Amino acid sequence: MKKSLAWVLALVMLLSLLTGCAKNDGGNTSDNQIPTNQTEQNNPPVEPVPETPTVDTMILKEADDKMINTYTLLAVNPDAPFTDADGNAVSGVAINTAGAEALIQWLLSDEGTQMAADYGQADFGDSLFYLLDGAPKYEGEIAKATEETKTIRLSTTTSVNDSGLLGNLLPVFESEYGYTVEIQSAGTGKAIAAAKYGNADLILVHAKSQEETFVADGFSYVLPGFESERLSFLYNYFVLCGPSDDPAGVKEMGSVLDAFAAIAGGKYAFISRGDGSGTHTKELSLWPESLNITAEAESFKDYTDWYTSANAGMGACLVMAEEMHGYILTDKATFLTFQANGGIMN
Repeated sequence: MKKSLAWVLALVMLLSLLTGCAKNDGGNTSDNQIPTNQTEQNNPPVEPVPETPTVDTMILKEADDKMINTYTLLAVNPDAPFTDADGNAVSGVAINTAGAEALIQWLLSDEGTQMAADYGQADFGDSLFYLLDGAPKYEGEIAKATEETKTIRLSTTTSVNDSGLLGNLLPVFESEYGYTVEIQSAGTGKAIAAAKYGNADLILVHAKSQEETFVADGFSYVLPGFESERLSFLYNYFVLCGPSDDPAGVKEMGSVLDAFAAIAGGKYAFISRGDGSGTHTKELSLWPESLNITAEAESFKDYTDWYTSANAGMGACLVMAEEMHGYILTDKATFLTFQANGGIMN
């Protein structure tokens, strides 16, 4: 009897043990365990967030009266004395005057100017360009593209392109009127040269002295309904930028002229566009006259230990300034775009 009872108890214990194992194998868990699939559901894998490059270069001097930056439209005269790069006369140049006129009219219309003035508000809380007081306006009809006039060649400065302004404006114009705008982007000097070679229908630049020479040499004309060849309509400011520690102390200087003198006096690294652009032209006017810095390489041969003439666009020069811990003059729109992109310019 005792032996039978012992066998029964042993059998009960064995059954209990087997039942417990079966439950665990079926997926039941203790209070301190969470199934693998539930862990993944409640705590999905976190993708690593790529680090945004930081920009040390910052605006140190701005809104000085000598740093106003005005943008001007000019239509190319189809009867201009076009030449090649060697100065030889060129004949048979075809200028799309109808397309150039349509684009200029739209840029000076309520729609065009409002879009330009609003550009940058969403991303920066402020406009990157402002409407010039007394700027010419156009309120008439704008001709739609035809097969002969649909391609417009615009030669322009890098600032309106690198800042994204043209990328914001032109698709609207093209969609509404059927044109295709081919953009050639370079410094003002090179943009004007392209027009003198007959490779542009209009230009959008920002160097008054070069624009006036362009007009005086017969390369532009007065569009119907306007009073001048030079149609200045937008502006912003050049800004003097440099490393955040500002070794030259330009942020505390009373004027931009004092700031440039401090950079030269201390031989702090400065990156010049060196390309005949509007920005380069403005920069040359800000150095102390005693330095005699001009566009000619001979004029700064004794300053190459601190003065770098890059002969490059604004975006490339900003990258150089960041890498060299140097100072640079730039238009504000391109700088803010450079800063927002983490120091990367395509």
